[in-house]
Amino acid sequence: MSTWDATTYEAKDNLLRVVRGEAERFFALASDPARWTAPTACPEWEVRDLVGHLIDVTESYFVSFDAARSGGQVPDALGTQAMQTGLDDGAKALRPLSQEEAVGRLRGDFAKLMEMCEALGPDEWSGFLVPHKYMGPLPAYFYPTFQLMDYGVHSWDIRQGTGQAHGLSADAADLLVPFMFILWQATTNPPVEAEKCQIGVRVNGGNNAGSWRISAGPSGMSYEPGSVDDLPAALDFDPGSFVLTTFGRSNSGTISGDMAVAERYLNLFFRI
Repeated sequence: MSTWDATTYEAKDNLLRVVRGEAERFFALASDPARWTAPTACPEWEVRDLVGHLIDVTESYFVSFDAARSGGQVPDALGTQAMQTGLDDGAKALRPLSQEEAVGRLRGDFAKLMEMCEALGPDEWSGFLVPHKYMGPLPAYFYPTFQLMDYGVHSWDIRQGTGQAHGLSADAADLLVPFMFILWQATTNPPVEAEKCQIGVRVNGGNNAGSWRISAGPSGMSYEPGSVDDLPAALDFDPGSFVLTTFGRSNSGTISGDMAVAERYLNLFFRI
């Protein structure tokens, strides 16, 4: 369904609706004074660092959109392997902000970016390239999608830090499913001696259910939709467990076929 394919302009209103809902949940969690310095599912990040991280990345998007609109020069993309250190530095640099200052600043940044995304027209949604600090030029639709990743997954991170049972919302997970293959591609880091493997992924349920054939090895990872019945191993997920597994938050999914192939594949990636 086109309204669940965030690469299409037809999905714009639906995507922004879901992003706003996830952001409000995040703001409610981050505004609790008792949680400000509480641990989260992100190693070495407290709730205040998640807020700082979102300020850091959102304000970097403003610089990127300004450069794309003006034709200005931007530094070369740093690459995804630099993200772990760069994002950690950016988040922790904002620790001196009080909770009120940080959450207020993030709310303002979020409102500004949503206005920018609302203003994107049909041609700009997929045809306007905006330089990402780490990944280089990307179509504009990636930026509200990145916000969904951040607000949806980092809300999960805060809840996980409480030790209480919880889950990921269906709408957020459904919209993110197609982008998880891109995330895997961007974080593939196999050793040079890694044996090439083929594996299938099935996402069962949700608006982006389907099956995909994946090849991975020293040269990277590629994927395409298709039947996985003839492959040596397959991984079955619901949308939420697929998103959380790809982000390295959980070891979920059901393996059928060759367990060694599946586990070799699942350990080809670095975490950001």
